[in-house]
Amino acid sequence: MRSTGVCILLTVVTFGIYTWVWWYKTHSELKRHSGTGVDGGVALLLAIFVPFVLAYITSSEVGGLYERRGQRKPVGGATGLWYFPGSIILVGPIVWFVKTNGALNAYWRSLGAA
Repeated sequence: MRSTGVCILLTVVTFGIYTWVWWYKTHSELKRHSGTGVDGGVALLLAIFVPFVLAYITSSEVGGLYERRGQRKPVGGATGLWYFPGSIILVGPIVWFVKTNGALNAYWRSLGAA
C-alpha cells in the first residue's frame, strides 16, 4: 500500500520522476498478484512515452482485481478519462490518482496488508 498523499508529495519533490517508480512498482505487484496485465518494465516504458495510455490500463487492471472476486469495480478503464483529457482542467490527473490509488489500497487492505 502506498499513501496517496505521500505519493503526491514525492511526485512534487522529485519533479514527477516518482510517478515512474509508482507505475513500475504498481504494475509489477499487479502482475505478480494476478498473473495478468502489463508488467513493471513495460509499464515503465509506457509511463515514459505514453503515460495517458497507461492511466487507462492501470485503472482497468485495478478494477479487474475486484471483478475477479465478484465485486463491483470502483475504477475501470473509463476512470482514465480523468487523466486524459482530464489534464486539460489540471486537476484531472490528481482525481485519477486519488481514485485509482485509493481503490488499489482498499484492495490490498482487504487482503490483510497494513
